[in-house]
Amino acid sequence: MHKSGFVNIVGNPNVGKSTLMNLLVGERISIATFKAQTTRHRIMGIVNTDDAQIVLSDTPGVLKPAYKLQESMLQFSESALQDADVLLYVTDVVEEPEKNADFLAKVQRMDVPVLLVINKIDLSDQAAVAALIERWQALLPRAEVYPISAKARFGHQAILSRIKELLPESPPYFGKDQWTDKPARFFVSEIIREKILLYYDKEIPYAVQVVVEEFHEQEARIDIRAVIYVERESQKGILIGHRGVALKRTGIESRRALERFFGKRINLETYVKVDKDWRNSDRELRNFGYSPE
Repeated sequence: MHKSGFVNIVGNPNVGKSTLMNLLVGERISIATFKAQTTRHRIMGIVNTDDAQIVLSDTPGVLKPAYKLQESMLQFSESALQDADVLLYVTDVVEEPEKNADFLAKVQRMDVPVLLVINKIDLSDQAAVAALIERWQALLPRAEVYPISAKARFGHQAILSRIKELLPESPPYFGKDQWTDKPARFFVSEIIREKILLYYDKEIPYAVQVVVEEFHEQEARIDIRAVIYVERESQKGILIGHRGVALKRTGIESRRALERFFGKRINLETYVKVDKDWRNSDRELRNFGYSPE
């Protein structure tokens, strides 16, 4: 008997969805930073065992869109409610359970099993967590509650075990040696974008889109040419920095991370271009892959 199914991870921004995804898969698939709205796409990570295949999807945090890019991100999150065999609704000990009531109402109406994951319990105490569990059980009475700390790597094994029990009998959907649905170029752009999220403040990280224009893999080396798009000339100046120092640091840190990811020497070239107001352009959003299928 073999089980396979789709397990989709949803929730509000900055509750630890990407950290949980990486922990469950055992690979660093989704970028995870302290900043909200880090994840922009729906990203699959695949857990394979001899008798099961768990296809996990990390999704952008649910939020009220302020521009068209965020509308596309919300579509990725809402599409995860439509094709799940099991839903992981992730919250934490900080946010109010009633936050984003519209999306929560859609979760309440779902017929598939819902596992409610309360993350970051290491930031609270036992009595407060118990009270929070009661509040959530009143909102999602059919959900099973799992208090965890993804950062401390606590509680996730129970989630994996329960997912495996809930999956339907099915042959695998993907090859047993496959651990994601994304190509190598996607991870290059995400790793560069992660460094920008870490090293720049305010609007800069959210106005950035990274496009890999060249990716040439050899036996011991990968040559990469990436273009970083911003929306305004002033942002371009900040991204490059005085005498190019800021962009150089981003390139060095990205190259180091890419070498760890691919296990090969990386030759990385980065360039900055302006694509005015790309976050509100339907055409550019399609070009950059933000139109859910």
